[in-house]
Amino acid sequence: MQKTLIINAGSSSLKWQLFEMPAETVVASGLVERISMPGSIFTIKYGDHQKYETTVDNLDQNAAAKMMLAELQRLEIIQSLTEITAVAHRVVAGGTTFKQAVEVTPTVLDEIKGLSDFAPLHNPMEAKGIETMAQALPEVTQYAVFDSQFFTDLPEMNAIYSLPYELTEKYHIRRYGEHGISHGYLTGRAAELLNKPQADLDLVTLHLGSGASLAAVKNGKAFDTSMGFTPLTGVTMGTRAGDVDPSVLPFLMAQEKVTDPNDIMMMLNNESGLLGVSGISPDMREIKAQEATNPRAQLAIKIFVNRIVKYAGSYLTELHGADALVFAGGIGEHNAELRQEIIDELAIFGVKLDAQLNAANAEGVISSADSKIKVMLVPTNEELAMVRQVAALQA
Repeated sequence: MQKTLIINAGSSSLKWQLFEMPAETVVASGLVERISMPGSIFTIKYGDHQKYETTVDNLDQNAAAKMMLAELQRLEIIQSLTEITAVAHRVVAGGTTFKQAVEVTPTVLDEIKGLSDFAPLHNPMEAKGIETMAQALPEVTQYAVFDSQFFTDLPEMNAIYSLPYELTEKYHIRRYGEHGISHGYLTGRAAELLNKPQADLDLVTLHLGSGASLAAVKNGKAFDTSMGFTPLTGVTMGTRAGDVDPSVLPFLMAQEKVTDPNDIMMMLNNESGLLGVSGISPDMREIKAQEATNPRAQLAIKIFVNRIVKYAGSYLTELHGADALVFAGGIGEHNAELRQEIIDELAIFGVKLDAQLNAANAEGVISSADSKIKVMLVPTNEELAMVRQVAALQA
C-alpha cells in the first residue's frame, strides 16, 4: 500500500497525517504545538487510540519534521521510510504563480522562496521543510498545495487596493488571502452537512487559531477575505497585529529610531496580536486562564472578539445574509465560550446559539432552531483536502 505524508506547517504549530492510499485511511497523525517556544509539545496518535507525547523546549519546524520521521519508525508505525511514496506540503503564498497544487521541482522550490514577500513568516520556513524532507526522503516525490489558491478568483472590487492602478498591475499588488485550504474544505463540508449544492451556498467561514482569518463565500466560491497582500492583515492573531494604519510604521520608526523597516515588520508579525496586547502569551488558553484577574488579558480577548465581529458583520452585509456562519481552527473548534461571545455580538443579524449544542463541541449545526442564520462547527481537515489534491495530480 502506498502512503502519502501530509505536512501542514503553521506559524506556531506543525500538523501532519500519514494516509494509506487510495483508501484515504489515516495511519497516524501528529501535532507539534508551541513551535520555537518553551515547552513545545510533540504528539503522535496511531493504531487503536494509542498516543505518544513528549515536551521539547524550543522545537523548530525542521527539528520537528526529523523527529516525526524517527518516531514513526521507533514506534513501528512504519517499518521503513520507503513505505512513504509521496509528501505534500502546505505552502501559504502561491501568489498569481500557482493556482493549483504542483509537483515540487527545483524551479518550483525557487519560486516558492521568491514568493516569501507575500508570506514572510511562512514561505521561507515551508521551503526549508521541503528541503528537509528532500534530504530525508530523497527518492520520494514532493508536492506543494497552496493556501492562496482558493482566493485567486476573488472579484476585483475585493481583491484590489485603492492604490494607483498602474502600481497594482506592475507589482501584482492584491489581496491574496490565506488559509484557503481550510476555507475551501469548510465550504465543501458545510454543503455536505447542510445537504445543499455548494454552488448555491453563501457562507462566512471563520478559521480561528494562532493564525486567524475570515472569508465570505458566495455561490460556493471565495468572495472576500480578511487577510490581504500578506497574512499579516485582518483580525488580531496570536502574534500578528492584524489591521494597522500604515502611518503607524514610519511613526514608530522615527520614535524608536529604527532604520530598517524589516525590524518593524518583524514586530508586527512576531510581537503583536494577542501576545503584544496581553503581555502573557500568543496562546488563547493561557490568556483565558488569567482573564478574571488580568486587565490586559481581558483587553486582548475583547479586541480579538471585536475584530472578528467587525469582519463577520461586514461579510454578512456584503452577502445580503448567509446560509451559515462556520467556526473552525484551534480556537474556533474548541472554545465554546468565545463562540458564544462572538455570536452574542452578532445578534442584530438574528443569529443565536443553542447553549447545549455549543458546549458539546461536536461537528454540525450549533445554532438554536429560531436562528435566522445557521451557526456551524466544522473541524477543519486541511490534510484530507491536501491528500485529495495530490491524488488528483497522481491520477
